[in-house]
Amino acid sequence: MQSQRTKLTQVAALLVASSFSLTACGSGSETSATSSASSSSAVDGQSVEQQSATPRLALSYDGGILVLDADSLDQVADIPTEGFIRLNSADNGRNVFVSETGGFRVLDMGTWTRQHGDHGHYYTVAPSMTEMRFGGAEPGHVVPHDSRITLFSDGTGEVDIVEPAELERGNAKSTEYTVPEPHHGVAVSRGDGSLVVTSGNEDTRSGIVILDRERNEIARNDQCPGVHGEAAAADGVLTFGCQDGILIVRGNEIRKVQSPDGYGRIGNQAGAEDSPIVLGDYKTDEDAELERPNRFTLTDTRTGQLRIVPFPTSYSFRSIERGPNGSAVILGTDGALYVYDPVTAEQIRKVPVIPAWTEPDEWQSAMPNVHVQEEVAYVSDPAAKTITAVDLNTGEQKAQAEVGEQTIELTGVTG
Repeated sequence: MQSQRTKLTQVAALLVASSFSLTACGSGSETSATSSASSSSAVDGQSVEQQSATPRLALSYDGGILVLDADSLDQVADIPTEGFIRLNSADNGRNVFVSETGGFRVLDMGTWTRQHGDHGHYYTVAPSMTEMRFGGAEPGHVVPHDSRITLFSDGTGEVDIVEPAELERGNAKSTEYTVPEPHHGVAVSRGDGSLVVTSGNEDTRSGIVILDRERNEIARNDQCPGVHGEAAAADGVLTFGCQDGILIVRGNEIRKVQSPDGYGRIGNQAGAEDSPIVLGDYKTDEDAELERPNRFTLTDTRTGQLRIVPFPTSYSFRSIERGPNGSAVILGTDGALYVYDPVTAEQIRKVPVIPAWTEPDEWQSAMPNVHVQEEVAYVSDPAAKTITAVDLNTGEQKAQAEVGEQTIELTGVTG
C-alpha cells in the first residue's frame, strides 16, 4: 500500500497532466501543462509548464526560508519573511504552507520547469512565495489526508479544506467551516466529505467530534483531556493524542486507549498510511514546564495495544518521523538517529549524525530537526549551521552542507 504522501503527489501530478490550461502559482499567467518533457510543446508562443522530479527542502530561520536541493543540498533560494513562521508540506510535490501571524501563505518550491516559445528551451522555476492565503489568526495544524489538505486556525477556529487541484491552478480556494469556539486544535477532512475536528475552547480541550458532509454531528468523544496532534494509519484510521492516552478513529467509531500512568501524555504522533502502528511521544510529569522524555509509544490501531518503549536518551517534539516500511525514526539529543521496527519495538539501527544537543526551554527556538523523504532522513543542526542527509536503509551519510543560518523548522517536497 502506498503512503498518503505518495498518493497526494500522484494525484497532483495526474491533475496537472490532465489540465490543458493552468495558472502558474504566483504568476497569474495562463500556461499549458503536460506530464513529460517529450510531449510538452509551446502553444501559440505561450509558456508551457511541467512537473519536474526535483525534491527540495525548506528550512526556516529568523528572517527567512532557505530552499535547498534535496539531493545535492545546494541552496536554491533564500526567501525573506517577517516574524516567527512555521513550515508544513502540502504533500503535493510542490507546495509548503507557511504559517504567519495572520494565516497560512503558500510557498511554491519551484519543482517545475517552464518553456517559452517554440524552441523547446526549458528553465527551472524559481521558488517563490505565492499570493495564495488561507485561514485566520494563529494558524496551526496542516493535515494532508485522503487527497485533500485541512488547515486549522487556532485564533479564529476556522477550518479550510483545500483541494490539491486548486493549489496547482494557483487558486486560494477552499471549503470552510468554523468550530463553535476557537482553540488550539486540529481538523482532518476525509474522502467521504466528513470532518473530524477537536472540541474545546481557549482554556480547555476535551476531545473530538465527527461531522458529516453537511456538518451534522455523527459521533463525539469528550474523554480526551488536552487533545493535541493527529496521525493517519493504515485503512484510513486516525489517531488523536490525549493527556492520558490516545483516541483511535476507525470510520465513525471512536475508541479511547488509556495510558498506564494517570498523566501519560501522547501529544505528538507520526503515522504511516501503510502501517497500522502509530508512533507517539510520551510524557508523565504534569507539572514540568518542559519535560524531556526518555520513552516513546507505539500504538496498534487494530488492537488498541499501547506499547511504551524505553529510549536511551531524550528527544523533542521535532524528533519523531516515519521511515521506510513504516519504521519509527527518532532523533535523540545524543545526536544519533534511532530506527525501530514498529511491530516488535526492536532497535534496527543507530546512526550518529550530529553532536549532542539540549532541547531549548522555548519551543520556538532553533533546535535540531529530522525530516524524512522516501528513504532519506535529513537532520538539521542549528548550532553548526549544517544539514545532513542519511540513507535510512544503510545508515550511510549521503551528503552534508553548511546553510549559514541557525535554522528552526525543516520540511520538504518530493517534486
